[in-house]
Amino acid sequence: MDPSGNPVTRFIDRWPNVSLARRMMLAAALWGLVVLIGGALALSALYRAQTLSLLEEDLDQTLVTLTREMSQEGAFLADGRVTDTERNFLSNDPRFQTQYSGRYWAVVGLQPDLTIQGDLRSRSLWDEPVPVTQAQIGRAVANPGTTHFGDYAGPADQRVRVAARAILLENRETPLVLVAAADRTPNDEAAVRFRGMLVGTMIALFGGVFAAMVVGIRYSLQPLKRIERDIADIRAGTRQTLRGGYPVEVRPLTEELNKLIGHNRDVVERARTHVGNLAHALKTPIAVLKNEAKGEGLLDDVVRRQTETMHANVEHYLKRARMAARAETLGARTDVVPVVESLASLLNRLFDAKGINVSVEDGAGAVFRGEKQDFEEMIGNLMDNACKWAKAEVVVRISDGPQDLVIDVEDDGPGLSPEQREGALKRGVRLDETTPGTGLGLSIVTELAELHKGHLELDESVLGGLRARLRFPKS
Repeated sequence: MDPSGNPVTRFIDRWPNVSLARRMMLAAALWGLVVLIGGALALSALYRAQTLSLLEEDLDQTLVTLTREMSQEGAFLADGRVTDTERNFLSNDPRFQTQYSGRYWAVVGLQPDLTIQGDLRSRSLWDEPVPVTQAQIGRAVANPGTTHFGDYAGPADQRVRVAARAILLENRETPLVLVAAADRTPNDEAAVRFRGMLVGTMIALFGGVFAAMVVGIRYSLQPLKRIERDIADIRAGTRQTLRGGYPVEVRPLTEELNKLIGHNRDVVERARTHVGNLAHALKTPIAVLKNEAKGEGLLDDVVRRQTETMHANVEHYLKRARMAARAETLGARTDVVPVVESLASLLNRLFDAKGINVSVEDGAGAVFRGEKQDFEEMIGNLMDNACKWAKAEVVVRISDGPQDLVIDVEDDGPGLSPEQREGALKRGVRLDETTPGTGLGLSIVTELAELHKGHLELDESVLGGLRARLRFPKS
C-alpha cells in the first residue's frame, strides 16, 4: 500500500520541518489514541452485550420455570383454559411479589387474530399492561418454543427487557404466550460505570505509555544528536572526523560521512596543487614576454601593457581560486585576537611617524572559521586602509556573539559619503589617487568574506571617520 494513503502520514507530512522525534511522537500519539479509543469502545460494547446476555439467560430461565410450574396438575381446565392459580406460579421468588420490583411475568391468552384475550400476571406487574408488543407476540407464535427478546417501556417508566415464548396446548385453539420481563436499568448503569472506569484506565495507560515512548524516542535518537555535535565540531575545527561507537543502524552513515570529509580534504589539496602549478606555468611565459618587450617601439609598448594586464589578472584569479579552495576546507579555524593584535603591533610601528595609534577591544576567545591567511588578508586590508586615512586613532572592536562573529575597524579620518561607500566596494575603484594602492583592497575583502559566508559593511564611525564591519554567521 502506498504510504501516502495513510491519513496519519498525510497529516504529519503537512509540516515537513517537524523534527523526527516530534514526528514519531505525534504519529505514536495519534495511533495510540485511535487504538485506545477503539479498544475502549469495543470493550464497553462487549461488556454491555455480555451483561445483556446474562439478563436474557435469566429471563429465559424464568420462562422455563414458569412453563414447568404451569405443566403441573391443576393448572389447566378440560377446555384448555388456565385456572386462576397465578398465586402459585413462581411464588417462592419475592421479586415477583413486590409491586414494580423490576421483575415481571405474565401468561397471555390470544384470540384467533393474535390479539390479547386475557392474561395471568405476577403481583409485581400490578395493573400495568403486559410488557409485550404485538410484533413480539407474532414472532413468538410463528416459532413456538423459541424465546424472542425485545425492549419495552414498562411499569414506572422502567426500560425492561422482555422475553416471550409461545406454547401450544392440546385442548386450546390458540397458543399461550409466556412473558418474562426485567428492568434493564441496573445493567445499563453498570455498563456506563464500566465505560467510565475503562476510559480513566485507558487515559492513565496512554499517559504512561506515551511518557515511556517519549523517553525511548529521545534515547534512540541520541546517536543522531552525537552526529550533529561531531559535525559542528568538525566545522569549528576541534575535530577531524566523526567519533566511533555508533549503533549499527547509523554506523554506515558515519563511515560514509568520514569518507566524504576525507575526500573533501583531498580535493582541496589537489586544487591547491593545481593552482600552484598553473601559477608557475603562466608566470614564466608572461615574464619572458615582458623581458623581451624592452624596446621603444609601438609593438613593445603594447606587449608591455598587455603582459602587465595579463599578470594582474592571473594574480587576481589565481589568488581568488586559492581563497575559494581554503574557504571550502572543513575544520579550519583561526583565533581572532592574536592575529589582530599582531597586525596592530605591526601597523603601530609602520605609522608611528604619522602619530597613528591602533588599539584592539574585546574579543577574548573569538574564533574565525577559516584559514589564518584569509583572515589576515581581510582584516589586514581593513586595518591598513584605516591607518592610511586616520588622523590619530584606529580601533578594532571584536564581538563574538552566539549567532555571528562581528569585527569593526573604525578610524577618525574624513570618512565616506553613502555614494562613496557603495563605490568603494567595487573592484579597482580608488576614491583618492594621492594615496598609494591599486584599489583592489576592499573588493578582495568583500570576495573573501562572501567565500566564508560573511559580508562587509561600510558605515559611519563613532570616531567620525569610516567604520568597516565584517560579519560572519556561525550557522
